[in-house]
Amino acid sequence: MPYLFLTLAVLFETVGTTALQASQQFTRLGPTLVVIVAYAIAFYLLGLTLKFMPVGVVYAIWSGLGIVFIACIGFVVFGQRLDLPAIIGLVLIIAGILVIHLLSNTTQH
Repeated sequence: MPYLFLTLAVLFETVGTTALQASQQFTRLGPTLVVIVAYAIAFYLLGLTLKFMPVGVVYAIWSGLGIVFIACIGFVVFGQRLDLPAIIGLVLIIAGILVIHLLSNTTQH
C-alpha cells in the first residue's frame, strides 16, 4: 500500500509541475488551479506514505521519479532538449531508485 500512495503522489506532483509550466507564472487560471489541487493531493498522499516508510527514502524516490518524469514531459510536451550528460544523470537517478527499492532493508517490499 505505501508504494501505491507514493506512486500516486509522484503522479500528482508531476501533473502539478507540468501545470506549473503551463500556468505561465500563475497568469492562467485553469493551469493554476490544477497546480494547487494536484500539489494538495500529492502532499496528502506523501504524508500517508510517511506512515510506512522513512522520510529520507520516500523523499529520494519522490524527488527522483519526479525529476525523471518532468524531464521526459518537458522533452515531449514543451520541446525542451536533453543533452547526453542530462540523459546519463537521469539514468543514474533511476539506478539509484532501483538500488533503494531492490536492495535496501529500509523499504517495505
